[in-house]
Amino acid sequence: MTADTWNPDQYQRFKDERSRPFYELLALIQPSAARADETGKGSADAGSGAHGAGMRVVDLGCGTGELTRELHRHLGARETVGLDSSSAMLSRAAPLAGGGLSFQEGDIPSFAQRLAAGDEAPFDLIFSNAALQWVDDHPPLLVNLTAGLAPGGQLAVQVPGNADHASHVVAAEVAQEEPFHTALGGHVRRFPILTPEGYAASLDRLGFAEQHVRLQVFGHYLGARDDVVEWVKGTLLTDYQKRLSPDLWDAFLDRYRARLLPQLEDSRPFFYPFKRLLFWARR
Repeated sequence: MTADTWNPDQYQRFKDERSRPFYELLALIQPSAARADETGKGSADAGSGAHGAGMRVVDLGCGTGELTRELHRHLGARETVGLDSSSAMLSRAAPLAGGGLSFQEGDIPSFAQRLAAGDEAPFDLIFSNAALQWVDDHPPLLVNLTAGLAPGGQLAVQVPGNADHASHVVAAEVAQEEPFHTALGGHVRRFPILTPEGYAASLDRLGFAEQHVRLQVFGHYLGARDDVVEWVKGTLLTDYQKRLSPDLWDAFLDRYRARLLPQLEDSRPFFYPFKRLLFWARR
C-alpha cells in the first residue's frame, strides 16, 4: 500500500481537458471590492486582474499549482493559498510560489474544521476545482467552509458527477471481485456528490445571498477508447492503487481494462462525455 499514489505526470496527460471546468468555474466569480482597511482602495482599480485586488483566496485541492497560479493572477489577489494533501503534487507546485501565492500540505476536512473554529483568517474566496469529491458528507463540510468566508465572500466549487459512466461503474464492479474484494477489505470508492438541487438547498439554508448551480457535460475527444483507462488512472483508480500491493494493482488494472473496453465504442477519436457539477455562491 502506498501513502501517496498521485502521479503528477499521469494526471497532466489530459491537462487541457481537465482545465476546461476550471475556466468555467473561474468565470462565475464576481468582482470583489478590496478591503479598505487593508489596501486603502476599492474595486475601482484599473488594469488587468484588478477586479479581485485585495482578495484573500484559498484553492482547496490545488494539485500541481498551475491553475492556482492562474486563479491568483486572474483575480489580482492579495494572497492565494493552495492546499493539497499530496506531497508529489506540491513538489511540482512549489516553484510557482511567490508574489502572494503560497502552497501548503494538508487535507481538506481538517482545514475546513480550522475554518469553522476560527483558527484561520477569513477568506474572500474559497475555491475548489475537482477535489471535494474525495471528502465525505458534504452538507457539514459546506457549513464549515461557509464559516471561513468573510462578509460578502464567495464559494466556488466544481466536482465530477460521472459516477454512472462505465469508466466508473466498472471500477466499482472489479473492486467487488476476488481477490480484490478481500484485499480491499470490501472497500468500493463511492463519491458523496449531492444532486444539483441538493447543493442549491444547502446553500440556501446556509444563508447565501446569491447562488448559481448547474450540471454540465464536458465532451472530451481522446485518441482512442484505451485513453479512458489512462484518464482514470490519474484520478479514480488512485484510490484502489494505494490500497493494493503492486502485483494486485497490476492485476486489478488488467481486469478493469478487459471489462471496460468492450463497453466503449471503438472509435478514433473517442468521445468521452464527462458530467460535472459547478456551484457558486456569495454571502
